[in-house]
Amino acid sequence: MISVIIPFYNESENLAELITRLTRVFGEIKERYELVLVDDGSTDDYEKKLPKKSAEIHLVKHRRKLGKGRALETGFSKSKGDIIVFMDADLQDDPDDLPKFIEKLNAGYDFVNGWRRDRIDPISKTLPSSIFNYFLLKKMLKSTFHDINCGFKAMRRELLEEFVFYGDNYRFLPILVNKKGYKTTEVVVTHHARMHGVSKYGFFRIFFGFFDTVTTYFIYSFAEKPLHFFGPVGGVFFLVGLVITLWLTVERLFFDVELYKRPLLLAGIFLMIVGLQVIMTGILGELAVYLHKNKERVQ
Repeated sequence: MISVIIPFYNESENLAELITRLTRVFGEIKERYELVLVDDGSTDDYEKKLPKKSAEIHLVKHRRKLGKGRALETGFSKSKGDIIVFMDADLQDDPDDLPKFIEKLNAGYDFVNGWRRDRIDPISKTLPSSIFNYFLLKKMLKSTFHDINCGFKAMRRELLEEFVFYGDNYRFLPILVNKKGYKTTEVVVTHHARMHGVSKYGFFRIFFGFFDTVTTYFIYSFAEKPLHFFGPVGGVFFLVGLVITLWLTVERLFFDVELYKRPLLLAGIFLMIVGLQVIMTGILGELAVYLHKNKERVQ
């Protein structure tokens, strides 16, 4: 079975048409399917426009807006399919591209990401996305994907069962599953201009994207060895502070320089204290990892 998870927020003018088109596509490819619609706190009247209820369509509601990540997590928990498809409800992604994803999965891939090669969006969306993809993803996380922000993705269920949803980390799913050794690829999808409703993302999303990228980089690279991150950082602070205080000590002992005239002494002591605190943070992190691993081994 194929489960298509569709998170949405105030998409009353698009949702019904998307369901109709998906139903037609599944009728053509003759695959068992279910559509899991996740209402992330919508305030419009979308339910009046939905098609008649059927065994293939399931609606799940959040009482308030919790974000796309939580909506995807809710949809996955309610789904039953062996293959999971993520798809936005704004009709910018074309349901007719769905067979491309299924074909790649049948060819042995575990994860298939959509690539909006000819993206049709205002510059307020494309510019931040381009900056984000080039400087943060390709340079920092060494991403091999062209467009990880595309909402159209397909994957095997067992892959998602190893993924922990929190915040906006769903955006980095292609990179994370690739790093875990799953066989990944991407397909070019048709991208349409938004006809109804308004985008839920703006130019300033890039700022949040930066912090999300840093978090993902840290978790992927140092989650099981935090001292490897905090140690060098703290060590630099401590060594700089040590050099300053040693130099001031030499000046006081051999050149008779009075230290009250050198406020740099306070800076040196401060850097040493900060360095030790950062290093201790890494040691505490190592202790937490050890206790967690030891608990898992005992269980």
